[in-house]
Amino acid sequence: MLPSVASDRARTITEPSRLGSPASSQRREWVRRFGRLLAADVDMFVELAGAEIGKPEWETVAAELLPTVASCRWHAKRSHRILADRRLRDRPWWLLGQSTRSRRVPLGRVGIIATWNYPIQLLGVQLVQAVMGGNRVVVKPSERTPRTQARLLELARHAGLDEHELDIRPADREAGAALLEEPELDHVVFTGSTAVGRHVAIACAERLIPCTMELSGCDSVVLLEDADPVLAARAAWAGLLMNHGQTCMAPRRILVHESIDSAFGAAIVPLAAGAPLRRLADRSAAVRHRELVADAVRRGARLASLVEDPRDDDMVRAQVAMDCPVDAEAFSADHFGPLVVTTTWRTREELLERHRRGGKHLATSIFTRDPRRADDLVGALGGGMVTVNDTIVPFAHPASTLAPHADSGWGASQGIEGLLTMTRPVMVSRTGRLRIPPGEPDERAKGMLRRLVDFQGRGVTPPPNRD
Repeated sequence: MLPSVASDRARTITEPSRLGSPASSQRREWVRRFGRLLAADVDMFVELAGAEIGKPEWETVAAELLPTVASCRWHAKRSHRILADRRLRDRPWWLLGQSTRSRRVPLGRVGIIATWNYPIQLLGVQLVQAVMGGNRVVVKPSERTPRTQARLLELARHAGLDEHELDIRPADREAGAALLEEPELDHVVFTGSTAVGRHVAIACAERLIPCTMELSGCDSVVLLEDADPVLAARAAWAGLLMNHGQTCMAPRRILVHESIDSAFGAAIVPLAAGAPLRRLADRSAAVRHRELVADAVRRGARLASLVEDPRDDDMVRAQVAMDCPVDAEAFSADHFGPLVVTTTWRTREELLERHRRGGKHLATSIFTRDPRRADDLVGALGGGMVTVNDTIVPFAHPASTLAPHADSGWGASQGIEGLLTMTRPVMVSRTGRLRIPPGEPDERAKGMLRRLVDFQGRGVTPPPNRD
């Protein structure tokens, strides 16, 4: 079995594509056409996303189509330079006659298991990067948004991908499991929950298939002492409501310095008090939302909306659980809805301890009037993105990369690093006519080599050998 798998995977890496090498002119022309087709089909996407997951028209336009079209334009303009050969400089003099270049080559056949919450933007950019990397692509659409993603893939085909370049599978769970068992697979891109991601990662690991995992987040909004509490409240609330709270980078905790807690509360309560009901993906997600709210209230949290939600369907109210105890499940829970908890902090150590609860870090937001204070925290936060004085929106930059951490996954997706991930480096070294003679050097040359090493270590005394 293993020799057969290895042979199939080797064939996909070397199999030529009619679209040429990574970021070839044909691929750049394809991505231009794809972007234009997406922009021209806005009414269809608005209708499909609204019918399948209740996404408002303005969100489909602003959070789905605009970033995807921008990414297409960016890849058409920048991908060739990013994936171009790179000469390795600063060659040691004793590698006389050698020149080496780093070349990006395709991975082979990339499998994408798509998610539903951003059915156009997430799948669209992942598809673009896999194709621009020179790969053949097989896509398993989400079972919750089959029509929306079918239209996206139809446009990708219409722009110039044939069945050999883009293989489309049924939008059901069984198709995802079957895809992971295929012998002809060189990389997997999965976006979804941490729980499902563990199973996908295990399946890939058993076959030594590399993967990119973009999983759940439990992200913090941090208010430093000098933050603008009104701006922070508005931005956090907007991030919470986006896509009905069903965003992996949505705020789940707001950590407020105790000196501005009252001012922040005065700003967030009017927003939450007028929150409309929102439809979640299914009834189980809504039940989970209400259970977490009720648990937080039982443990002493106060609802900014001033009212719980007694319904028993898939509609919920966006909630801010203020002064939430850290032992409440909502403080570090894996949930996917419009619920955020707040608590205060005094010291940097207390801030980081509360931020790190849950272990899922994708994007952290810091509010401060002094950007240098935010810079000092970046290395300690552990996530893949830090936004200063905003939430979520800056991620829409087409060159921006998401690199999750810990239980939120691994690998890079989107942006420059995401594009590089869809290729692999090959070192190509050339030896010219002027070269070091092959084989064992003569005694004179050996002495010269020894003197060269001694010269590099001059003035340094190594520690004694303790063996």
